[in-house]
Amino acid sequence: MIDDEKKPRAGRGSFWKELPVLLVVALVVALLVRQFVVQTFYIPTGSMEQTLLIDNRVLVNKLAFEFGEPERGEIVVFEAPESWRSSTEQEDFIKRVIGVPGDHVVCCDAQGRITVNGQPLDEPYVFPGNKAAPAPFDITVPAGRVWVMGDHREASADSLANYNGHNQDIMQATIPLDALVGRAFVLFWPFDRATWLTVPDTFAAVPDPSPGK
Repeated sequence: MIDDEKKPRAGRGSFWKELPVLLVVALVVALLVRQFVVQTFYIPTGSMEQTLLIDNRVLVNKLAFEFGEPERGEIVVFEAPESWRSSTEQEDFIKRVIGVPGDHVVCCDAQGRITVNGQPLDEPYVFPGNKAAPAPFDITVPAGRVWVMGDHREASADSLANYNGHNQDIMQATIPLDALVGRAFVLFWPFDRATWLTVPDTFAAVPDPSPGK
């Protein structure tokens, strides 16, 4: 039997001695989470208004596309092609996925709606007063890429803007899947605008693309 009086006792200063180690461990964990799991991004432009406003903050799940592919309607952060950037400081863009690989995306139907594989989208999130698209188009999303658009359709450097700005080059207009940083899943700042960023119901009705198209 061990005599309790002889058990080693932690010194009064042990907490302060261990505190630097605990802080270093906490910092490493925070950096790993930021690098590989969840990261905060701020919104620098009005291209996603009114869903996301300038200086809003969102949380982005960086593992979302490690285990699956993007879905139509998701808001994603991606590393923008250099041809999309207006300055060297711009790198990460945030837009909404409208078409995934193989999708036939057209603007517009008789009611002015974008259609995906023949299914019209009802898009209440589009900036008030904007059309579904500022110009007509008819494209098929290449394999391994996505077609993305800002919710502020007339003020967004998105797939359509780059499609028209690069002689309707579909490769210049779409984003490769490996350039996707992650999915924005929550708007957390300012607190009075905090909300989950979910996929709008309209995308649930979109069928898979027809084989060979």
